[in-house]
Amino acid sequence: MKKNTLIVALILLIFFVISFLTNILGPIIPDIIDSFTLSIGLAGFLPFAFFVAYAVMSIPSGILVEKYKEKKMLIFAFTMAFVGALLFAFIPSFTIALTSLFIIGIGMAVLQVVINPLLRTAGGEEHFAFNSVMGQLAFGAASFLSPMLYSYLVTNIHTSDNSLIFSFLNPMVPENLKWVSLYWVFAAIAFLMVIIIYFAKFPKVELKEDEKIDVGVAFKELLANKFVLLYFLGIFCYVGTEQGIANWISKFLQSYHGIDPSTTGAIVISYFWGLLTVGCLLGLVLLKFLDSRTVLIFFTGGAILALLAGLFGPANVALIAFPLTGFFASVMWSIIFSLALNSVPQHHGTFSGILCTGIAGGAVVPLIIGGLAELVGLKLSMLFLLITLGYILSIGIWAKPLVTNATKSLKDIFK
Repeated sequence: MKKNTLIVALILLIFFVISFLTNILGPIIPDIIDSFTLSIGLAGFLPFAFFVAYAVMSIPSGILVEKYKEKKMLIFAFTMAFVGALLFAFIPSFTIALTSLFIIGIGMAVLQVVINPLLRTAGGEEHFAFNSVMGQLAFGAASFLSPMLYSYLVTNIHTSDNSLIFSFLNPMVPENLKWVSLYWVFAAIAFLMVIIIYFAKFPKVELKEDEKIDVGVAFKELLANKFVLLYFLGIFCYVGTEQGIANWISKFLQSYHGIDPSTTGAIVISYFWGLLTVGCLLGLVLLKFLDSRTVLIFFTGGAILALLAGLFGPANVALIAFPLTGFFASVMWSIIFSLALNSVPQHHGTFSGILCTGIAGGAVVPLIIGGLAELVGLKLSMLFLLITLGYILSIGIWAKPLVTNATKSLKDIFK
């Protein structure tokens, strides 16, 4: 196996680990609320602590990568994840949870900046599109599996199961905080990644001009363009919507339908991420035949209907409708990002840094939902997502990219 192929495999593993560590908050939020006797409003600070790190680190990470290069930054990122997870595992409290999630979030923000240019170099530009899709599939697979790991751990720890993993975890995890076992696993994974990356040999990455971040003239020029701010808000709304649904549906199902968050609730979130991955594949096909703005409008409309069905339908409908919101959300990130980059003629690297800062929407929107839930209840507070989805829908109407996605007709296929 060639060296570059090994690095591509390592990058796909990194995609997997990013998702594994990032998308577990939704399943465990009900447990954290119960364990620390939190209000829903306070619980909203958990995703806030994690995703606000993206606002803090996205642009600085781009600058640091140019100075310290990819290997050092990857080691730094996973070291931060290791420290954050281990801190929470040793001292499980709400205050430490916020600190831990922020530290892990910094690591994940650095990883997001490093891996795409590295993937382009390691796999070759001609294979970059394919490898990027593979990365998203790895990301989706981890999102699907991590809630299942959570369910497996909390149902087997402190039982008669004497396998090696539980022989270690039983004395380390309090009986009333079984979900903390996840953070021991996360710490082990992050530590293992540090070791793997330390011994790996990385190719030299030459950043293209459109991958570099310029916080000087380019940054000022972009901020003067109203469409830059509009697309930033689009990414903000998408990540806010994704995390607003994923972080609150388990608690919603527990509160309104009496569903156990550690079993059925976790499975629903797993299906949410699984269908989001399936939707990505369908989206790739549709984008070959339809304008991306049309696809965005159709899928966003489907997400709105699925969300309303989940919120106001009976339990059997909610169990299907909430995962379907993941299916319909699947194309939003890629379409918004591509429309944005295709709407400005230059400074794409700096623009990408600005857009990635919009991931902070995952911090703000769940916090707003939690705060509103204190006043009107979780069901009505989740209607706030109609605002973010409405804005995403509007992008399909007002977007005027300089370059549109290439499409084929059925005649072209059968020629």
